[in-house]
Amino acid sequence: MGHLQSCDALAAANALVVAPDGVAFHPASTSLERQAAVTQALSGACFAGLDYEQLQHQLYDAEPGHPDDPPIRFAVSIAPFPPSRRALYKSIRIAHGEATYVFEPVFVDTPEGPQAAMLTFEEFVADMWHKGVRCGIDAAVVRAGIASRKPVRCVVARRRDAVPGQDAAIVEATTALRRSNAPRQLANGKLDLHTFQNRFPQVAARTRLLRKVPRTPGQRGVELSGAWIEPPVPKDVELVGVAGTGTVIEHLDGTDWLIAAVQGFVNVDRKSGRIAIGPKIVSREGVSVRTTGNLQLAGEYEEFGEVQENRLVEGAGITIHGDVFGRIVSRGGTITLRRNLMGGAASSAEGAIKVGGVAENAVLQTRAGEVSVGRAQSCIITGTKVRIGQATNCEIMADEVVIGSASGCAIAARSIVIDSAGPRQHNEMTLFALLPDTARLDALIADRHERAEAFGRLARRHLEAVAELTRRHDVRTYLALAPRLQRREVALNTAQLQAYRRIAAAVAPVLQEIAQLSLAARQASAQQASMREQAQAAARDREALGGAASCKVRLLVGDTVVRALPYDPGRGVPYDLPAKDVRVRLRAQAHARAAVGGGSSGSLDWAPETLAGAPVTE
Repeated sequence: MGHLQSCDALAAANALVVAPDGVAFHPASTSLERQAAVTQALSGACFAGLDYEQLQHQLYDAEPGHPDDPPIRFAVSIAPFPPSRRALYKSIRIAHGEATYVFEPVFVDTPEGPQAAMLTFEEFVADMWHKGVRCGIDAAVVRAGIASRKPVRCVVARRRDAVPGQDAAIVEATTALRRSNAPRQLANGKLDLHTFQNRFPQVAARTRLLRKVPRTPGQRGVELSGAWIEPPVPKDVELVGVAGTGTVIEHLDGTDWLIAAVQGFVNVDRKSGRIAIGPKIVSREGVSVRTTGNLQLAGEYEEFGEVQENRLVEGAGITIHGDVFGRIVSRGGTITLRRNLMGGAASSAEGAIKVGGVAENAVLQTRAGEVSVGRAQSCIITGTKVRIGQATNCEIMADEVVIGSASGCAIAARSIVIDSAGPRQHNEMTLFALLPDTARLDALIADRHERAEAFGRLARRHLEAVAELTRRHDVRTYLALAPRLQRREVALNTAQLQAYRRIAAAVAPVLQEIAQLSLAARQASAQQASMREQAQAAARDREALGGAASCKVRLLVGDTVVRALPYDPGRGVPYDLPAKDVRVRLRAQAHARAAVGGGSSGSLDWAPETLAGAPVTE
């Protein structure tokens, strides 16, 4: 009884609550305080009616609560554990986080001799506590070993390993970031096997792109001794590492989000992993059947790989850093090919075409823009202005052409400037001076002048008729008196007034005829002025079309022929033709046009004597 009273006092001092209904820990005590209290309580004693799982939970899992919280019982009472009983429990082997114990029959000495004894689970827990096993006892294994009544070796306890936490992660918040390589479905329901459905995703402004999942801490483990095993610290990650141009990071609803600041295409840098949103598409995989298929894009496009043969890239401004073997089509913008155009085509509705390397067996055409090529071989090139470093066996049509070295080419332009030119193998060097046909404008000018003269003669006839009528005596008298009467400069008596009225009645038809003739004269004069203005406008159009056509070659290195190539300005610019028509017009029909100049050595500086009236031959 005295021993139990001392345990009560000890429990009160060491966070134990011993009550008639059982043994519990003080709710506000800490884990260390509870372990210390158990150590002291089990000095010569054990917990009777022990709930081992609850004891473990209270020692290593439960957090300190509020002092007013009700204590949770883990044992019925504290019972004595005398040394004679403690001697029944053998030593335990601890290795690699496991405790091994050999259960076998035990005996106690009595005056009558040794008698069989029985181990108890509560005493086993108390004995193991003082032997260093304070956590992880398998109650079922221990109870089975005790009940076996025959020698058996068992692993009676295992340490509780730490549970690693979860590293922070960045997850997609929208399916708009995902590409779709399925074939595109056409309006008629058929599938275009050469075009992907959504190779380059596009998102709207304020779209949530990525979400940060915070890291989750792990759970501490416990050694058999009760020492803590700390789990590894989970790795953290921040959205700033993937935030690129056109994105913002916002903290909404307790979560960090990467949000699109603008509407545009999604570009992911493979090296840095950054996501950028912008009007330009940037690709590094090349254009092929495997990677992208044909591309029909709404915005600008930049490709760092190659464009393979038979592949189409259609968009606005297009920049290709690799070689191009397919077709590049721009609806309006600059086409920039950093390397070579081999056997493919580049066409722009309105914009420049720039090839940094070689164009070979290719077609380069722009309706309104400059074409610039480092070296061109066997190409068809058209544009407002063409600049080439070296051209070989090419057909070129433009308003202005500037070439460093040209051999075996057929070039048609209003202004041609070449540093050196000559034939190459079977291809002659031919320069075509584009001369506008002004016959229609000349006829229009002549017609308007003729009609102006006719209206002038008509106006003069009407005025002469008016003068003839106004020379009559009665008309002249009436016209002289009527204004003075209206201004009340004169007064007439009754007889004079009657005479005036007779004169007015007599000349009234003549006055009406004079008014009609005067109106007709004014209308004819207006028509004459209109015809003269139309003639002047047509003359200005003729001057604008004429320009200063010229062909200049600083050094001739072989036979070079200059031929006149008239064109009808009413049909638009002469170089806006399909590629096949350009070749036919400059090669197949070349000899149908008479030579107007040329040479084989020295230099060439040709200009037409007249630009008007050249016949148009189509």
